[in-house]
Amino acid sequence: MKEDPLVMSMLFDFYGEVLTEKQRDFFDLYHNRDLSLGEIAENTGITRQGVRDVIVRATQVLRSMEDKLGLVGRYKAVQNGLVEIRDAAAAIEEINNRRYGSGPVREYAQRIQELASGIAEKT
Repeated sequence: MKEDPLVMSMLFDFYGEVLTEKQRDFFDLYHNRDLSLGEIAENTGITRQGVRDVIVRATQVLRSMEDKLGLVGRYKAVQNGLVEIRDAAAAIEEINNRRYGSGPVREYAQRIQELASGIAEKT
């Protein structure tokens, strides 16, 4: 039942508020705090199957939200694009340093890298 932890964490971060309190708690215990179904069941006084059903339903809700809104997909695309922008600016800076030595080109390349890094940190 365990799925990609990063994907589950991102879905939870983006859409967790649409879950019921019980779904949020169980999902968090299982996916983020790495408790087993049995441990959650023991701590909450319900059956292991009951815990599983709540987590499966929560996962379905989160995936449905992502299918409708696509926020996690867009977030990943933006992050990947920012990496490409930083890499391209670093390549421009390197080529400039080796062949041309233009101060303004170096400054612009560095500024692009700084801006892309700043945006990545804020998102």
